[in-house]
Amino acid sequence: MRLLCVGYRSWALNIYKKISLIPDIKIHIIESKDEFDIQNVKKLNPSKILFYGWSWIVPEDIINNYECFMLHPSDLPKYRGGSPIQNQILDGLTESKLTLFKMTENMDDGPIYGKLDLSLKGEIKDIFKRLEINGYKLTEMLINDECIPYLQNDNEASYCKRRKPEESEITIEDLTNHDGNYLFNKIRCLTDPYPNAFIRTKDGKKLYIKSVKFDENPLRN
Repeated sequence: MRLLCVGYRSWALNIYKKISLIPDIKIHIIESKDEFDIQNVKKLNPSKILFYGWSWIVPEDIINNYECFMLHPSDLPKYRGGSPIQNQILDGLTESKLTLFKMTENMDDGPIYGKLDLSLKGEIKDIFKRLEINGYKLTEMLINDECIPYLQNDNEASYCKRRKPEESEITIEDLTNHDGNYLFNKIRCLTDPYPNAFIRTKDGKKLYIKSVKFDENPLRN
């Protein structure tokens, strides 16, 4: 099997490195948008293409002529779209799924090839580690032809938008209208490599919040 593995996030690259150790697998890894070229793909003529953690639109010419797969950290068809981890955490979810699906011309709506549990508790680095472990397991199933694909139910679909850096601001409205758990979740889901949460100081500068702890006990006199 010839695999083309496209991705730049550390968890995706770690999955690809583990795949490269599987016997009888020929693998080529592309780590940046600049390296991804349609003509190069045609020369490689891969059996399958993996776009794990990829942030850019894949040309229809590639999707229509190759088997392309993606991992999405939500229980598809729920939370199709951008920033699924952040949007689920901000909605108060602590448990979700990691979904392996075959890509189509439409966003995140292709046949599902497998799902595994994905806890959204802890720091982003903890979530990424779980994503890496179960992402590799799903990929093994795909390579070994152990997946039984099924169509998504569009009637159950929900959508989310990719978050913008300016949405990372902790505002006066946040402090006034939300409880401590919401603010804790907002900060923890925006740690590196995402645009960090920040507050604006009196002089207009940004004070970034890199980590957060939450004390659930009420204040004592």
